[in-house]
Amino acid sequence: MRTESLFDSFRAHARRRPDATALVWRGKRVSYGRLAHWVDRARAVVDTGPARTDTRPVCVVAEKSPAAIAVVLACLATGQSVLAVSPALPRSTLELLSDRAGCRTVLTPERIAAAVADRPDDVRVIASPHVVGEEDLTFILTTSGSTGVPKLVPLTAGAVDRFTEWAAERFGIRPGTAVLNYAPLNFDLCLLDIWTTLKHGGQVVLVDPDRATDAGYLLNLFADNDVHVVQAVPLAYRLLLDAAAGGGRSGGASAGLDRPHHVIVTGDSMPWRDFVALGGLFGAARLYNLYGCTETNDSFIHEVDTTAPPRSPMPLGTPLPGVDAVVVGSDGMVVEGAGVGELYVSTPFQTEGYLGSRRGESQADFVPDPKGGSSGSRYFRSGDVVRRHADGSVTLEGRTDFHVKVAGVRVNTEVVERAIGDHEDVVEVGVVAVPDALAGHRLHAVVRRRAGTRLNTLVLRRHCAQRLSRDAVPAVIHIVDDPLPRTSTGKVDRKRIGPAARFPEGAAEHESEFV
Repeated sequence: MRTESLFDSFRAHARRRPDATALVWRGKRVSYGRLAHWVDRARAVVDTGPARTDTRPVCVVAEKSPAAIAVVLACLATGQSVLAVSPALPRSTLELLSDRAGCRTVLTPERIAAAVADRPDDVRVIASPHVVGEEDLTFILTTSGSTGVPKLVPLTAGAVDRFTEWAAERFGIRPGTAVLNYAPLNFDLCLLDIWTTLKHGGQVVLVDPDRATDAGYLLNLFADNDVHVVQAVPLAYRLLLDAAAGGGRSGGASAGLDRPHHVIVTGDSMPWRDFVALGGLFGAARLYNLYGCTETNDSFIHEVDTTAPPRSPMPLGTPLPGVDAVVVGSDGMVVEGAGVGELYVSTPFQTEGYLGSRRGESQADFVPDPKGGSSGSRYFRSGDVVRRHADGSVTLEGRTDFHVKVAGVRVNTEVVERAIGDHEDVVEVGVVAVPDALAGHRLHAVVRRRAGTRLNTLVLRRHCAQRLSRDAVPAVIHIVDDPLPRTSTGKVDRKRIGPAARFPEGAAEHESEFV
């Protein structure tokens, strides 16, 4: 049976507790009543009337702000699905995605701000929403686009409701719970950070994207707000750990870092030593490694015990309620017991397929039950290669598209990155495969060393030789002292760290090459 919808729940909280804080943005608090009023103002822009004569999606250029959140809620209130796109997208890509999704309008940040602007006739009302069925679309997410034009990932109201109910129960999100939102507004992580929180009456502490890499600013957010739940990519935690190590406003109690109850790492892998350091930084908080794809939403969760023996790589954990996962080998057969293969996942929160793709394009990622079951459930081919161990635990080996041949030997560049990243003096690393006429490919690694250390390529080669096959040891290792370029999702941008990459003036550049 379907639970109360996201907007219905938000509206109920706005009526019962209009003065409670809904959002914290740039040092100011926005109440549920004020946010609901802005939602009603925004309805004039997105509403298609009682008959819903135009059911096409609304494209929202999702520059993070309370106004943008109000516009998204207004779309949900009127039964309109929302395509939220990054404000950093090129205009041509924005137009292409909007066209593929069949959007009837594009709301720019300027139009969004104007839609909620208060006027002299300021009257608070909380309008009734349209009735939205479980199978009606709500959010249309986009993939990262790292391999081309982003794909469109539509989610039904039922899928969103099931996820927001799970997340609220799992992390104790209820009226008054403060949740830190680090991710951009167009990311799937916001289903937990923002939409679960507003559905259940909590307050969202919004990280300003313009200051997302300012460690002092992040520490101040914890100090000035009683944050209970934080979900972020490893980059954010690395910033906090570096700031704590460098002194300043870093003590857990003084910076408010002893207050969170749940600390969630997601979006990328993180070394074991950083989990241990987080345990010290956040005091008694419970630490989690959360795994999922945009297409399926979260699938696995692993609660990290930093007192246990080190694990590298970190286990994916256990499937969420209702999630089924299957490991399929390179021969197309289901792997029973220990073994390696691609992870296929079916979740109660997933999309049924990509939206607006050309006929047949990309839909091969969604397949029937590989075990041959008759439930009718569709499984998503994650593209992630995993290893199931004898004890039943599952760890991530890398991406299927990161497999390359080096001198005829199959190598996964993510496995190489993890091996290098296990060195205590390595802060971050990126490995790319460079075409080579003789070897097929050779590996090129760019490594940022920890400040104050004298890490060199000889030490790293010895480290790699103890953990990798000879063919997997990078042919070129380039050591730098400045941060590596990042994608919008906070991951190392491998497209910008190849042999032709230009590094900042003053960067320490040490290269060792075996030809």
